[in-house]
Amino acid sequence: MASEDPAVLTKALESLLVEKGLITSTRIDEIVKNYEEDIGPMRGAQVVARAWSDPAYKERLLADGRAAIAEFGFTDPHGAELVVTENTDEVHNMVVCTLCSCYPWSVLGLPPTWYKSFAYRSRAVSEPRTVLKEFDLDLPESTEVRVWDSNSDIRYMVLPKRPAGTEAMSEDALAEIVTRDSMIGVGEVALGSDR
Repeated sequence: MASEDPAVLTKALESLLVEKGLITSTRIDEIVKNYEEDIGPMRGAQVVARAWSDPAYKERLLADGRAAIAEFGFTDPHGAELVVTENTDEVHNMVVCTLCSCYPWSVLGLPPTWYKSFAYRSRAVSEPRTVLKEFDLDLPESTEVRVWDSNSDIRYMVLPKRPAGTEAMSEDALAEIVTRDSMIGVGEVALGSDR
């Protein structure tokens, strides 16, 4: 019986693709490095920092996320639409993919393991406040929680609330405090945050 360990299956698939001459090990390493180190959540953090700093850009981002993000040169290779939802004092947004793990890789890098888990995918929709509390995010009852279900055609990203006390920070400094979890909606940005 074949192993069901994802690492073993991944290595077997990589070996088969290399053996058939469809890709090289070097190219696979380049792709993984790109998503782990170069893309990661840094691209999304740049987008958020620009939206916090530039009201006109924020307006474009909320109107057409894909086009606004493309201004940075970041595009989804699969052509999915990208919708950006804004967190406010009245509304908190969080993202899930209930079917699998659709995720805006082009701006957030690799999805976290928990994002792909059955527990998160099922519970984020049925009990979002409980899930948020498990991420140490306890919202006031007056805050509406909206859950956005990504799919192969539409991916979602959250524009987190800008934390108080950041008004004098540069765009680069703002990008440094934006976290991946805040752009998924299971966290908030705070001074001293790390990705």
